[in-house]
Amino acid sequence: MVLKRWEDLPDFMKNDAVRPYYEKLKKRRAAIFIKRIFDIIVSGLMILILSPVFLILVIKIKADDHGPAFFRQVRITRYGREFRIFKFRTMVVNADKLGAQVTSGNDPRVTHVGVKLRKYRLDELPQLFNVFKGDMSFVGTRPEVPRYVKEYSEEMMATLLMPAGVTSDASIMYKDESEIIGNAEDPDKVYINKVLPEKMKYNLEAVEDFSLGREFRLLFRTVIAVCK
Repeated sequence: MVLKRWEDLPDFMKNDAVRPYYEKLKKRRAAIFIKRIFDIIVSGLMILILSPVFLILVIKIKADDHGPAFFRQVRITRYGREFRIFKFRTMVVNADKLGAQVTSGNDPRVTHVGVKLRKYRLDELPQLFNVFKGDMSFVGTRPEVPRYVKEYSEEMMATLLMPAGVTSDASIMYKDESEIIGNAEDPDKVYINKVLPEKMKYNLEAVEDFSLGREFRLLFRTVIAVCK
């Protein structure tokens, strides 16, 4: 996971707003490399250890409505590359065609088992495979769908200098995002105009101040937040 040369970045990322973030990350190439090694080792071990839990959850999901256990959706990661994120399915089949891209409070598309999976963040466990493959990292900006990435400002593009993440400061601050969106008439519009800009303030700060120490502290805070 080496940082690309500025000249090799996608054209949409090469702007004056992104450049300061890039220059700071360029000085931390060694830390970025260690970050990737950590991701491979820890995600691999966790997949092995949690394999019985995966099996139990797969059985519960399929017994609930007989649909597929996993949900895969196109998201955007480093340098604007598309990938398919893995999650345990918590909504009815074809839910993305029945409503907004974001989930609001009391969303009728969420299944009975899905409510519990979301409450304890268990639906995120399959992202360990994304981390192992290199599509994601344990810490980083949560990957958005292409539709929302198109709404990024030039500065927001700086978050794409690093891989998308399972957790972040923004994830902790907005862990009850669905409640914030509530029963808005247009959840997508509320997310783009209100929630996304606020989350990006935290994401950009994380890119600017990237360090291994900061990331390990965030992982610890995430565990505490989930337990609470």
